[in-house]
Amino acid sequence: MGASFLITLREGLEVSLVLAIIIAYLVKCGRKSDIPAVWRGSAIAAAVCVVTGLAFNIFVGDFEGKSEQFIEGTIAIVAASVLTWMIFWMGKNARNLGADLRGQVDAATSTRALMVIAFVAVLREGFETVLFLLSAETSSASGTSVVIGGLLGLVVAAILGRLVYAGGNKLNLGLFFRITGALLLLFAAGLFGKFFHEYRELLGFEDGWLVSPAWEIKSGIWAEGTYYDFMKGFFGWHYAAENIRVITYFAYLLPVGWLFLRTSKKS
Repeated sequence: MGASFLITLREGLEVSLVLAIIIAYLVKCGRKSDIPAVWRGSAIAAAVCVVTGLAFNIFVGDFEGKSEQFIEGTIAIVAASVLTWMIFWMGKNARNLGADLRGQVDAATSTRALMVIAFVAVLREGFETVLFLLSAETSSASGTSVVIGGLLGLVVAAILGRLVYAGGNKLNLGLFFRITGALLLLFAAGLFGKFFHEYRELLGFEDGWLVSPAWEIKSGIWAEGTYYDFMKGFFGWHYAAENIRVITYFAYLLPVGWLFLRTSKKS
């Protein structure tokens, strides 16, 4: 639940920011009549993302054995890569986001063009969300918790988006994106480790020190239950994680985390 909540909270707030900037600028320019076009484009994009997400979820659920390992491992590494790129891209381009969007609105002389701007913005974030939620579901013991966490994240994102529209300068968005970025890097590190775990099984590597458990916890909150599901889905924790999974987790987290902290201090 924790990972899906954080994913939809951040992605949902990014969408809310984009829509708030566009709508506020339309109001400022005396183009209130064009606002429904923004909502239509957003709604169409959201519908496309929901249908795509459901289709992929059904598609992935039909695989077993080697095919399942290949699909889950591939989703994990693609999601970790896109997630990492998204975090650093937002940190670099957040300051220019408003100016870029206002420039696009100025260039959009028709309602159809505005629909396209909103559609593309929401579709991009929506597809990212679908990918991240699929990776969260394959890393979690409970698909239901992923859905609940995702819905809660969207609700909170919508509330924050409304606050941004009403007076965004009162919200420290830079701090929000730094904190969520740091937490999502922990999630991405878990996905990176999961990729090696799944492909190790796919390729049949079953012997040796690398596949031996770094630890083995047989009972308690670190081995079962709600807390275990949360830690597994969010941080990639496993009650008997093999050495290769632990090594690759920190092989990703330490250099990427250092780079994130370094760039965050500069921004």
